[in-house]
Amino acid sequence: MPELPEVETTRRGLEPHLTGQTILRLTIHDHRLRWPVDARLPQALAGQRVESVDRRAKYLLLRLTHGTVLWHLGMSGSLRIVPSDLPVDAHDHIDLALTSGHTMRFNDPRRFGSVIYVLGDPQAHPLLAKLAPEPFASGFDTDYLWRISRQRKVSVKQLIMNGQVVTGVGNIYASEVLFQSGIRPRRHGGSLTRDETARLVKAIRKVLRQAIRVGGTTLRDYVDPDGNPGYFRQKLYVYERAGEPCRNCGTMIRSFTQGQRSTYYCPTCQR
Repeated sequence: MPELPEVETTRRGLEPHLTGQTILRLTIHDHRLRWPVDARLPQALAGQRVESVDRRAKYLLLRLTHGTVLWHLGMSGSLRIVPSDLPVDAHDHIDLALTSGHTMRFNDPRRFGSVIYVLGDPQAHPLLAKLAPEPFASGFDTDYLWRISRQRKVSVKQLIMNGQVVTGVGNIYASEVLFQSGIRPRRHGGSLTRDETARLVKAIRKVLRQAIRVGGTTLRDYVDPDGNPGYFRQKLYVYERAGEPCRNCGTMIRSFTQGQRSTYYCPTCQR
C-alpha cells in the first residue's frame, strides 16, 4: 500500500504539472472505486483552475478555484502524467485532461482508491477531521508522544501506526523506525522512557524524510508520476530481511506476525 512517502513523492511529482493548469475535462472510465465516483464530477470540475496540490496524511488535496478534490491512492493506485492521446489501459479509471496537453491518469487495479469533491474547508471533512498531527508538524514532538503513550495499552509499533496518534507511519516504515530508535516492536507503549520517546520522534522524521528523498519504497504497482519506482527498499535495514544479517551487528533479523502484519527487528540492536 502506498504510504506517506509514496504519496508525498506523488504530490511533488504532480505539483509542477498541475498547478496553474485549467481542467479541460474529467473522464470517468470506471466509477467503481472504494466509493462510486460521483457522476456529476466531470461537470463540477470542467473549467476550474488547479490552485495547488497539497497533502494531508495519505490524501492528496487538489485545491481548485471552487472546492477541493480529495484523492486517495488506496492499496494499489497510482497517478501519472501522460500525453492526452495515450490509449487507456486496463485499470485506468479516471483521466483529468489539462490545458497543457497532458492528462493526469488514475490507475488502480484493486479499486480501493477514492475521489471525492469537497466544497468548503476540506479539513472539516469526516475523512480528515480526526486525523492526528503530521510527523513533520511542530505539534508532533516528544512531549506530545510521551503524553499519548501514557494513555495507550498497545505495543509501540501499533501506537505509531495509529492514524489518530501520528499520520503516515505504515507497516514498512514502522519496522524501520523502531530499528533506528533501538526499540523492540513488542514493547508496551507505556514502557517507553522519555529519552526513548525522543529517539522515536527523531527516527520517525528521519526515516520518512529518507524515503521521500529517494521516492518511496518499491511495492508492487507503486510508481511515481513519471513512471519510476521508489528506491527506499535498497536502504531497508530490517523489513523483509528475516534470516539475513543485521547491517549493524550481524545478528540474524527476526520476524513475527503482529496485528495481522509482518514485523521485523534485530534482537541485538533493539531493546
